[in-house]
Parts: sequence; structure tokens; C-alpha cells
Amino acid sequence: MQPDHSLDKVLIEFQSKEGSSTWTVRDAVEGVQIFGGIGSGKTSGSGRMIALKYLANGFGGLVLTAKADEKAAWQEYCRLTNRSNDLIIVEPGGRHAFNFLEYESKDKGGQVSFTENVVQVLKTVIQAGEQKNSGKSDDPFWESALDMLMFNVIDMCKLAYGSVSIERMYNIVLTAPKKGEGKPTDIKPDTFPHAFALAEQNINNQIDALQERLSSEERQKCEDDPDYSDRLIINSLPDAKLLRFIDQFFNDHYQNLSEKTRSIIEFSFSGFLFRLLKDPVYSLFCRFPSTFTPDDSLTGKIILINLPVKHYFKVGRDSQVLFKYIWQRAMEKRDISSNGRPVFLWADEAQHFLHEYDAEYQATARSSRIATVYISQNLPNYHANMVSTHSDHRVKAFLGTLGTKIFHANADIETNNYASQLIGEAYSETTQRSKTIAGTFSSTETTSYSLERMVRPEILASLKTGGPDNKYHVEAYMHRQGKQFISGMNYKKITFNQQ
Repeated sequence: MQPDHSLDKVLIEFQSKEGSSTWTVRDAVEGVQIFGGIGSGKTSGSGRMIALKYLANGFGGLVLTAKADEKAAWQEYCRLTNRSNDLIIVEPGGRHAFNFLEYESKDKGGQVSFTENVVQVLKTVIQAGEQKNSGKSDDPFWESALDMLMFNVIDMCKLAYGSVSIERMYNIVLTAPKKGEGKPTDIKPDTFPHAFALAEQNINNQIDALQERLSSEERQKCEDDPDYSDRLIINSLPDAKLLRFIDQFFNDHYQNLSEKTRSIIEFSFSGFLFRLLKDPVYSLFCRFPSTFTPDDSLTGKIILINLPVKHYFKVGRDSQVLFKYIWQRAMEKRDISSNGRPVFLWADEAQHFLHEYDAEYQATARSSRIATVYISQNLPNYHANMVSTHSDHRVKAFLGTLGTKIFHANADIETNNYASQLIGEAYSETTQRSKTIAGTFSSTETTSYSLERMVRPEILASLKTGGPDNKYHVEAYMHRQGKQFISGMNYKKITFNQQ
């Protein structure tokens, strides 16, 4: 019997005096944003309920971790839903590894080259960190310069060694020619001069093979006309053309950059590669053959990256953003007609894992059946992690792609105002009566209407937060776009049971 992956399958049913309302797979794949202050019950309340529903209905997924206790929580969720065998935990000392260069080198249908795939992955992670720290990536020069460096380093590795590794990319960047330097007399292994010499030898071998295939007339023409020979080689051997581009970039452009400009570009790339070379990230994502891939989520596996940001800091964040981006692209490419299983992307303290393509991917998540769940304390967390001259617009655009929003108790004024404005206003009827006794009795009644917030911001600060004092009940307001509850409104106050 085929599993039911219909978009109209009911995941949650809400009962009320007016009747019942449903929240379906269709709602799930439109995305969920959960806000709540510290201790509000956002993770143990609405988060826990949604996670259990996804698991119980056969979703595959990816879980990113910010806190050390998230691994134990998801092990418990999988135990409760009989999904323990589907949980893949990626952690230091564990039995799983994912080699992202190996994965990206596989044929993706011939539409995008291996070099472009790897550059896009690395650039996305690097820029996510730069946006958080300084917003520098708003300047297109730095993005273009970084792109060119990464493209040429990766292509150099391919021409010289036939494959790409983090170590070789790192060594090539550090030993690339500098202004005023002559050619080295002692070429050391795995340096730029060594790689360039190997690439030249590779091209020379291809030229020799090409000349052997030429007719005697063509060979004579090549000897008589060097320009013809050069054009023939460039047009016949793509690698020869590529090596010429590499030579021009490093020896004509990159070498002559000012020291300050070059150092900024170089350290953006080499600094990130250096972090990938350090364990545990190196062993988990670069060194060993893959024991799993993002595509395993399509068979129902739940991949949990246990490198919590609170423990591993930037290296934990960068490695999880790297895998998240690769996973998102893999989910977008799948064929829904042959595999319609919904998958979820789960991130508590989601502000740590954002990158510049999140809004773009979330805009098409519904058609890819990706059920995103982002959990964060408040809006300022997102602003702080989307540093740029347009951060406010970027945060609003990002949140606009998430169809369901759940607001728990919160002491943040900006988040509560956002929730109140999102829920909206309604006309309130006010009746005033007056009586007059002056010889005769008279009374008047006046009715007026005014627009008022349906949920005042201050109400959100007083919602129940669970625990024994609240009998383990957690309250929140749920708002969803384009679909009303049985009450006729787009929002509903909901109580979750932590137990």
C-alpha cells in the first residue's frame, strides 16, 4: 500500500465551540515560523507537537542544532513515533560522514559544472558569515573577486591533480604568486608552482596526443603558422583554454592587486578552508567517503547534524550552513511525480543558520514539498544576523515566505507589535447612552465604530509558558495566510500540552 503523501492530508485538528479546523501538509510546506521568549514553551509546546506530527506521518528531514540537548530531544521524538531506525546522527566520533566534494562531483544532469557547484556552496557559507559580522558582501566587488579566486583555484586543482581537495585548495591560495616575486627555484609539493607545473604537463600531454591525430598537411601548417597552431589547440582542447585563463588571472591580475585588497579576498577564502581542515569538521565533511547523502531524506531518513553552535561556535555554524545549502538544492531538484514524500527542514535558534538564498528557496518550497520550521526568540535576532544596508527589507521578505506563524509569550516589543499588526484590526462597536431630566425625561443612544487591534501587543507577554505552575499548558497565537479557522479568522489562540 502506497503511503499517503497528499497535500490535503490532515496533520493537526483544532477543536473549538464553533467546530473543528485542520492544518494540513499543504500548510506545512508553506513554512512555519515560531517566536517565543526564553522559557515560553516554543520548543516544548508547539515545536514538539509539530515535530511529532511530521515524524508520525513519515516525513524525512534535516535537523540543525544550536543547543547540546537537541540530539536527546529528537531521539525521544523518534522513539515516540517508532522512527528511531530512520535517525542519522552526524557527530564527532560517530559512524557517519558526508564528503561534500565527492557528492558535488557527481553528475547532476550536465546543467551545472562541478566547479560552479562547489563555488556556489563555498561562497554561500562564506558570505553568510560575512553578512553576520560586517555586511561587507553588499559590495559587488568583493563577491566578484572571491568568485574568480575560487573558480580558478578549483580549476587549477582539477587540471593538476584530476580531483579537488580542501588541503590542495588551501595550499594553492597561500602560495599564489605575489607582486614582486620571481619564479621559485625550489618547487615544493602541493604549492601553486607545483600545481601549475602539473597542469602544464597535463596540457602538453594532450597537445602531443592531438598532434599525433593530425594529418601531415595539418602538422606542416601548424609549423608554418604558430597562430594557426595556437587557435587549433585552444579550440580543440578545452583544458588548454582553461589553463590560459588561470595563468592570466593569477599572473596578470591577482598578483598585481594591492596588498590590502588581496589579503581581504585571500583570507575570506583561506580562513574558511582552514576551518574545514580542522577536526571534527574535516573528518565529518571532507576526509572520508560518504555514509549518507541529502537524498536519504527522500526515503524517510532524518539527518541530525550534532555540532551545536553553543558548543562548536563558528565552525559548527559554518558546517551546518554548508550541509543545509546542499540539502536544500538536492530537495529542490527531486522529481515530485516519482517521490512525493514531504521533507522538513528544522532549525531551533534559526538565526544562526540563515544564508542569502533562504528567501529564494522558501518561495518554491511548497512545490518541492519542503516543510520548513524556523524557531527563534524574536525579530531582533534575525536583524542581527542579516546585517546589511537593507536588513529590514530582507527580514520582512524572508518572514513573508513562511505561511504559518506561531507567537508564544514574549517580552520583545518589536516582535509583539509585529504579531499584533499581522493578526490585524477589526471594527469595535461602542454604544453611549445619555439621559436628561429637565421637566421632561429624555434619553439618547449613540453607536460608534472604531478600528482596534484584535490582539493587543501586551497580551502576548502574558501567555502561559508551561511548567507545573501552568499545569504544563503552553499558550500561543497561530496565524496562517490564506486560510481561515472555523471562526472565520486567520488566527487562533491555541493551548499546547507539554506532556
